Amino acid sequence: MTRAIRVRAFFALAVLALSLYITLTVPVRLGLDLRGGTQLVLETRDSPTAEADSEATDRTLEVLRQRIDALGVSEPTIARSGDNRIIVELPGVQDPREAADVLGRTAQLTFHPVLDTEPDTDPGTVDTDESGRPVRLGPSALTGADVDSAEARIDAQSGAGWFVGIEFKGAGDAWAELTGRAACHPAGDPARRVAIVLDDKVISSPQVNSSVACRTGITGGSTQITGSFSQEEARELGLLINGGALPVPVETVEQRTVGPTLGATAIEASAWAAVIGTALTSLFIIAVYRLLGALAAVALACYGVISYAALAALGATLTLPGLAGFVLAIGMAVDANVLVFERAREEYAARRKGLRPALSAGFRNAFSAIADSNITTLIAAGLLFLLASGPVRGFGVTLGIGVLASMLSALVITRVLADHAVARRSVRRRPHLTGIADTGRVRDWLTRRDPDLMRRGRTWLAASAVALVLAASGIAVKGLNFGVEFTGGRLMEYAASAPVDADRARTALADAGLPRAVVQTSGDGDLTVRTDQLTNAEAAKVDKAVGELAGGAEKIRDELIGPSLGDELRRGALIALATALAAQLLYLAVRFRWAFGASAVVAMVHDTLILVGVFAWLGKPVDGVFLAALLTVIGYSINDSVVVFDRIRELTSANRTHDPGTGTGGGDGRKGIPFPVLTNTAILQTLPRTVNTGMGAVFILAALALLGGDSLTDFALALLIGIVVGTYSSMFTAAPLAIELHARGNPPSGTRKRGAR
Repeated sequence: MTRAIRVRAFFALAVLALSLYITLTVPVRLGLDLRGGTQLVLETRDSPTAEADSEATDRTLEVLRQRIDALGVSEPTIARSGDNRIIVELPGVQDPREAADVLGRTAQLTFHPVLDTEPDTDPGTVDTDESGRPVRLGPSALTGADVDSAEARIDAQSGAGWFVGIEFKGAGDAWAELTGRAACHPAGDPARRVAIVLDDKVISSPQVNSSVACRTGITGGSTQITGSFSQEEARELGLLINGGALPVPVETVEQRTVGPTLGATAIEASAWAAVIGTALTSLFIIAVYRLLGALAAVALACYGVISYAALAALGATLTLPGLAGFVLAIGMAVDANVLVFERAREEYAARRKGLRPALSAGFRNAFSAIADSNITTLIAAGLLFLLASGPVRGFGVTLGIGVLASMLSALVITRVLADHAVARRSVRRRPHLTGIADTGRVRDWLTRRDPDLMRRGRTWLAASAVALVLAASGIAVKGLNFGVEFTGGRLMEYAASAPVDADRARTALADAGLPRAVVQTSGDGDLTVRTDQLTNAEAAKVDKAVGELAGGAEKIRDELIGPSLGDELRRGALIALATALAAQLLYLAVRFRWAFGASAVVAMVHDTLILVGVFAWLGKPVDGVFLAALLTVIGYSINDSVVVFDRIRELTSANRTHDPGTGTGGGDGRKGIPFPVLTNTAILQTLPRTVNTGMGAVFILAALALLGGDSLTDFALALLIGIVVGTYSSMFTAAPLAIELHARGNPPSGTRKRGAR
C-alpha cells in the first residue's frame, strides 16, 4: 500500500468517524413544513416619530422575542433578515391569527385624562371609549415605560370577570397624580374618568371610584384595567404590556402555516423515496460496474452519512425542498463514480496495462470533468443561497452540501475502496469481476454502429429552434401560473373528509364575499383556495365556508405573501436566473474557449425556456420550488455540456501534440482530424457516462414523483423534464452550435471529410 493510499484511507476514516459521531449526537433542525407550525415575516415601517432603521429593527426584535417567550411556544426562532425584516418561526402554532395579532401590535400604551367640553378647554385628542362614545383626551400622563408588570386576573367574588392588574414602577406617583386630578371632578363628569389607550385606541376609560380623595389619587403603585375582557383577551393585553411597545410599527408581509400531518406525510414520503431510489440506483450501478459498482454503493451510503452530518453540524434547517435536494443529490453522487469508471474502462481497453494502472488513469483523467461539472453546480447552489429566500434557500444549502459530499465520496472513499480491491490477487485473476475489463453495452453498440451524429448538425439546431418556438407559444398562449410567492396573495389548502365539488366551493366562497377566489380540488379530498390579500378575519370566513361545505375540513397549509414581497421575490427570481447564466458563461469562458462557453449558455437558455414552456402548457405552478428545480436543471445542463467539451479539449490537445508536421493532428478544422469529427468522437465517448448518470438520477426522481406526494411531484417532474432536455441539448444543441461557431472563427482550408476516430 502506497503512502498516498494510506493518507487517503486515514482521511476517509477520520471524516466517516466524525460524521457518525455528529449523526448520532446532533439532531438536524427541521423546518416548519416538516414539523408543522407558523412562519411570519415581519417588516418594520417608519412611523411619524421614528425611522425603521437597523437599530430600530434590532430593538423591535428584542421586544418580539419577549412577546414570543410569553406566548409559551416550544423552541421558537426569531432572526433578522436584511435591514428591516424579521423572520419568526413558531412550531406547533396552527392558528396564525393569534400570533400575528400579538406580534404585530405596536403596543404603545398610554394613560390620559379625559377632558371636559367647555370652550376654554384645550380640545385635546378626539377619540371614542370602549363603548363607542366620543371622548376628548388630554396629553398622556404615563406610558408603558412606567409599568413594571401586568397580569391577567379574575375577580370571582364580585363577578366582574377578567381584568388586567398593573403594577407601576416605584411608588406610582404619576398614576396617583393623574387619578387625584380626576377625583376632583364630580361623579358622572367625563373628566372623572381616566382613558387607557393602546395603539391609539381607547381600551378602557374607568371612572375613578368615589372613595378616592381629590388630589390624593390611587396610591400603592397599582391599578386594574377593566373592559369586559375574556380570559384570552386579558391574557393577550397583559402579554403586550409586559413585552413593551414596539419602537416602530411592523407589517406581516409573509405568513406560512403548515399542519403537522402534511409535515409527517412529507417526511415519510421523502424517506421512502430515498430508500427506494437509493436501492434502485445501487442495483443499477452494481449491474453495470459489478464489484466497483458495489463499492460505489458503499461510498454512496457514506455520502449520505457525511451529508446529514454536515447539515447537522452547520445548524442548517432541513425544509421540504431541502429534503428533496438531499434525496436528489444521491443521484448526483453517482455521476463522479460513473465518470471515473468509464474512463478506467477506456484506459483498460486501450492499453491493457492491468486493473490498477487503468483505475489510477481513470481517476486522473476524470478529475477535470468532475471538477468542472461540480463547480458549475456549486455556482447554482451558491446563487440559490445568496439570491433566494426561505425554503428555496434551504434547498441551495443542501444541494451545495450534497455536491461537496459527493466529490469526497467519489474521489476519496470510492478510490480507497477500489484501490484496495484491485490490489487483491483474487481480483486481479478475475478482471471481468471488477467491471473495468468490460466496455459496456452502450459503448459496444456505439463501436459497432459508429454513428456520425454531427453530420446533420444544422438539422439538430433547427429541431431545437422548433422546440423553443413551441415552448414560447405555451408561455404566450396560456401564460405562467405564478404562485403566491411571486404574485402576492393567500393560499389555503384543506384536507376534507370527502371530495368537494369545485363549482360548489366557488359558489360558497362567492357567497362569503370572495367571488374571485381560485379553487382547485383533487380526488382524495384536498381543496386549495387561492385569493388576493386577505386579513385573518377574512381567512376565518373561508375556513368556515369550506368547513360547512365539506362537513368538516382540516387546514393543512396557509400562506400569505404581501404584494411588495411578491414583487421582490419575482425580481429576485429573474435576477437569480440572469446571474446564473452570466456566472456560468464567465466560468466556461475561463475554463474553455469562448465558442464552448457561448454554446453551453445557449443550451442552458434552451433547456430553461423549454421547461418553463412545458409548465405553462400543463398549467403547473411557477413558485419557489419550481425556481429551485429550474436552477438545478441549469446545473444538469452545464454538467452534460462540460463533460462533452472537456473531452473535446482533451482530444484536441492529444491530436495537436501527436505529430503536427504529418497533418494528422491539429483538430482545428484546417488540417488533421476536422473539428466536427472530434466533436462527434467526444459525444460517442462520453455517451455511456451520460446514459448511466441519467439513469441513476431518473431512479431517484421517479421515486420522488411517485411517492413524494403533491408537494414533491411537480419538483420531480421539472427535474425529469430537465434531465431529458439537458441530455438532448448537450449533444444536439451545444455541440452543433460549437461546431458552427468554431467554423466561423476557423474557416476550413479544404472540403470537409470524415476522419478516423
